[in-house]
Amino acid sequence: MNSRTIALLIVGALIVGGIAFLQSRKADVDVSAIARDAEIILPGLSASEKAQTYERARELTQPAGFVNTDPFQLKDVIGKKVILLDIWTYSCINCQRTLPYITEWDRKYRDDGLLVVGVHTPEFEFEKDITNVKEATEQFNIEYPVVLDNDYGTWHAYGNRYWPRKYLIDIDGFIVYDHIGEGGYAETEMKIKELLAERAEKLGEKINLNSGVAEIEVPEAITDAVPRSPEVYFGAWRNSTFGNGDPGVLGGFNLKRPTKFIRDIFYLVGSWNLYEQYAENATADARLIYRYSGDKVFIVARAENGARIRILQDGEPIGAAAGADVDVDGYVHISDERLYKLVDNPGGAGEHLLEIIVEDPGLNIFTFTFG
Repeated sequence: MNSRTIALLIVGALIVGGIAFLQSRKADVDVSAIARDAEIILPGLSASEKAQTYERARELTQPAGFVNTDPFQLKDVIGKKVILLDIWTYSCINCQRTLPYITEWDRKYRDDGLLVVGVHTPEFEFEKDITNVKEATEQFNIEYPVVLDNDYGTWHAYGNRYWPRKYLIDIDGFIVYDHIGEGGYAETEMKIKELLAERAEKLGEKINLNSGVAEIEVPEAITDAVPRSPEVYFGAWRNSTFGNGDPGVLGGFNLKRPTKFIRDIFYLVGSWNLYEQYAENATADARLIYRYSGDKVFIVARAENGARIRILQDGEPIGAAAGADVDVDGYVHISDERLYKLVDNPGGAGEHLLEIIVEDPGLNIFTFTFG
């Protein structure tokens, strides 16, 4: 038996012994998690070895502003911190559902060398307004730096096509982890801890990382496998599911109520103007009708002078299925440009006919999304 084999056996015995000791201290400890933690303190790849597998991080490109920080570049931080780059936009419900985890990781690991950087790439024109972004960071308890990516510079630098998307950049400046969309929270947090352990070793620091991961209940999170209706866009640029009008056409239209409503197709009734990113009702008592599958409905909307909308589901007032932004009488008051929560069916996901009656002219509707 050569000396290298003996050394490996000794290391293995120490790890197993450490696991047994910790297990004896606390019966409900996750042994597999401790094993993973034991593994991450072993030496990792060298920078030259990483270069053969991973891409290097790209710089923040054409930033339009900074929130919670003075202007900076990633090169100022690489070699000092592990970086979690989160591409998001504030009116996106999928992004909103990830934020409780990201803000918790920031809180837990900031002092251990993690820097979270939010890259706010707007889907709609109004999301470019730094005042709106600042208000959103306060609403979602975001204390980490947020960079406005209004011209999609960083988005394109990373070759991105999705909201949200997370990249983890290690101490050597390599992108070693990439997650698209929601979910994967335990996996992501374990990777964060692995990279923080590597950072501490390289910088000669001591940190104490426990074996647990954040367990957070997000009210809007999808917890079943029931199919949901896809996101709906009302502006002429992307309104391919416009049922009683011409998709892709700008202008003003007087639209009649159809007699049949097909699922995942939207119908506008009354006088409407179609712009690139949104539809706007020109008169009062306009209507939007949509047969959907899901248990929750969200709308991104605004009304410069305010607009009141009434929500009906399956021909009845919304009642107990009202979302958080619906008042006790079944109305929503639209003003600020943001996401509004319209429907939250207590019985879970199913198929329903949603009808929105717009009582005031000037409502701008951008999208529907479903939970």
